[in-house]
Amino acid sequence: MIVGAPRGLQPVNGTTHPLSAVQETLSPVPDVTASCHIPNSSSSSSGGGGGDKEVVLTNGKPIETSSPASASSLLNRLQLDDDLEADTLDLYASTETRDLFVTVDDPKKHVSTMETYITYRVSTKTSRIEFDLPEYNLRRRYQDFDWLRMKLEDSQPTHLIPPLPEKFVMKGVVDRFSEEFVETRMKALDKFLKRVADHPVLSFNPHLNAFLTAKDLNKRQGLALLTKVGESVKQAAGGYKLRARPPEYCVMGEYLDTFNQKLGTMDRIAQRILKEQTEYLVELREYGSVYAGWAGSEDALTRPLEGVAGCVSTCCGAMEDLSEGMSQELLPVLREYVLYIESMKNVLKKRDQSQAEYEGRLEAAVIRKQEEKTPVPVEVEKCQDRVECFNADLKADWERWQSNKRQDFRQLLTSMADKNINYFEKCQSAWESLVSQLQDDQAENTNETNCD
Repeated sequence: MIVGAPRGLQPVNGTTHPLSAVQETLSPVPDVTASCHIPNSSSSSSGGGGGDKEVVLTNGKPIETSSPASASSLLNRLQLDDDLEADTLDLYASTETRDLFVTVDDPKKHVSTMETYITYRVSTKTSRIEFDLPEYNLRRRYQDFDWLRMKLEDSQPTHLIPPLPEKFVMKGVVDRFSEEFVETRMKALDKFLKRVADHPVLSFNPHLNAFLTAKDLNKRQGLALLTKVGESVKQAAGGYKLRARPPEYCVMGEYLDTFNQKLGTMDRIAQRILKEQTEYLVELREYGSVYAGWAGSEDALTRPLEGVAGCVSTCCGAMEDLSEGMSQELLPVLREYVLYIESMKNVLKKRDQSQAEYEGRLEAAVIRKQEEKTPVPVEVEKCQDRVECFNADLKADWERWQSNKRQDFRQLLTSMADKNINYFEKCQSAWESLVSQLQDDQAENTNETNCD
């Protein structure tokens, strides 16, 4: 059975979604069911004779709902808060319950007459019965990861698929075969695969199984059928137009826009800082070499001048470490979340398309019902179920994404603080040792003068 496939006509109200970080019951979906009562054409109500109820369409205005999630509480939940306990409630992230572990490492360059490319070792350890072996070690290139993400997006259209690093150019990197570029990409691919493997739905996708186990992905057959799951979602918009996005999804969209602006500003400033640090390093190295050259021609000041040159050299090394941390840690995380925002907006757009299709089909069904006294088509009920599935999956993935974001940025900011502290401590220690050396030399010279 494929986990995450459409739920058919089974309502999601009163069921616990497998993605929820907190075990709670899903509330009714106000945007599609709050004011629409559709009699089931295939079965009667539990009472056996409820009769046809009047079908009322929403007018596009915000709907009051019994859900405890108000706009203000939603905004509060979207903030980058310090609630550590909320991030530890995700039982699926616990190593005690995980049964699939993946790692991307060991990049290797391959040169042929046709092309030059990099492959990465993908190691898998698992106890799942879907896998024939407990361990796998295969080599994959970037286009294989791209294939996997495309298949996940096609077959799991209601879920947020983690982003891949950009294919061609990362800011600040020109040579895609350079050690820095390959290392940055390897870490991003490792994070992508780990996020997929830790996801309670995506990790059971057959395409992931093929990616982790098949020696040749081109020879893997029998998976094309799964991609049909997303075909109806791709075409959902058709000629339909969404009346109004429900308030809670408007809050999500506004948050993504604001967060994207903040990340863009941080990225631009960080790029300028990195450029200035690079220029400063060039000047600092030249500055140190002046003192080293001076020491060779000034016997009386040789030790002090050599000490200054040594301090400047230490400061250069500390600055290199600081700049490397910014380029290898800060900038990739900022870029990853910019791509994450694009992915989340794409899922929101598909959710809106699904709701627009439902509203359009429902309106047409109401008109036919009034004119021909015919029951509501089953397709309308299927559209409603698809919207409910979209809403449940999106909300659960949103909570999971928020939890991951808080953890990632706490770790990033802590690392940035440590690297800045280390930079200033190294510089301070170097100059303090020079001061002690100069004071000792001065005291020694004073004693020699007194003896004379």
